[in-house]
Amino acid sequence: MPSLAAHMDSVPPSGIRRIFELAQSLDDVVFLAVGEPDVEVAPHILEAAAAAWQADETNYTPNGGITPLRAAIVDKLASQNGMVVDTEQVWVTNGGMHALFLAMTLVLGPGDEVLLPDPGYSTFAMNARMISAVPVPYTLRASGAFLPDLDELERLITARTRMIIINSPSNPLGAIFPKSVIEELLAFAKKHDLWILSDEVYECFTYGALHTSVASLDTDDRVFSVFSLSKTYALTGARVGYLVTPPGMAPLMRSAQEAIVSCINTPAQLAAVAAITGPQDHVVSAANHYRDNLAAATELLRELGIEYLEPSGAFYLWVNISYATNGDVAEWAERFLLEKRVAVAPGSAFGRHGEGWIRLCVAADARDIETGIRRLPRPRLA
Repeated sequence: MPSLAAHMDSVPPSGIRRIFELAQSLDDVVFLAVGEPDVEVAPHILEAAAAAWQADETNYTPNGGITPLRAAIVDKLASQNGMVVDTEQVWVTNGGMHALFLAMTLVLGPGDEVLLPDPGYSTFAMNARMISAVPVPYTLRASGAFLPDLDELERLITARTRMIIINSPSNPLGAIFPKSVIEELLAFAKKHDLWILSDEVYECFTYGALHTSVASLDTDDRVFSVFSLSKTYALTGARVGYLVTPPGMAPLMRSAQEAIVSCINTPAQLAAVAAITGPQDHVVSAANHYRDNLAAATELLRELGIEYLEPSGAFYLWVNISYATNGDVAEWAERFLLEKRVAVAPGSAFGRHGEGWIRLCVAADARDIETGIRRLPRPRLA
């Protein structure tokens, strides 16, 4: 049998998926591990998708997506994100993950380095390894309010550094970078002539903090922005996201899309038009639901004396369980699942500096959240 490409051995597995798949084989599990919205899809979105199938809207679309969807996204970016772009900068993708991969593929070659957050979304490092690039983590520490350290970033720069990834609101932290931090990161990228990849998938779920789209402050056309309908509209399985590129990349993007997926399925795109242009009440309702769940969960964690990061976005809680993990939170999470029937994401799945922490997803029934948290081991008294 011929050998696989040498770089494939360096692609890390997903520690989240490992827990998820093990949980699927067990009974009576409380699922708090995977970022799956627990709210229903709004009826008008489902009706648009069903109508598209019934009308046999199943042909190829342009590589970038159908015109009504791209136009709707352009309007949305202008009104909600402060981003003024043209249609040829908007590319409909197979979810946010495809958008991330596309952007990284466009600018990173073998051996090129990309700065990415640690803790940070595991797919960042996986994508880099898939294209033979080198992920270089920058640390988000509790002592620094989980914000980037500009001095550390300067030390990490080499001649091979090509891109920095910014994720706000953050998965797994639920943190939002203030506008001042975004401005500092833009200045840093300009100083070192870096591309920026901004993951803004959780843009619609913020709690007392303002979300700033990185590209809204960009004056040098160096930002790729990633958005998704998966979380906002509970359409994870529909696989619709979009990549917003700097100007002038349309010819290259057409080739890249054609080589990878050609286009996204037509009924899903028509559902996306309905989602973006239709009533947004269900998005507001979902945000309130997650806010209530976060409030109840943090109150319970305080009652139990368990440390956590106060969330300002997304629908995750970053919880310090290091007192119970004996230095291996991945092993602890698997044992916790087998013994207590609660699935949580081990912090080490998001990078080395996630060791000792877990991510709880509160897009779940409030009773399940309470049950899962109450099954956590209590901290030892000093």
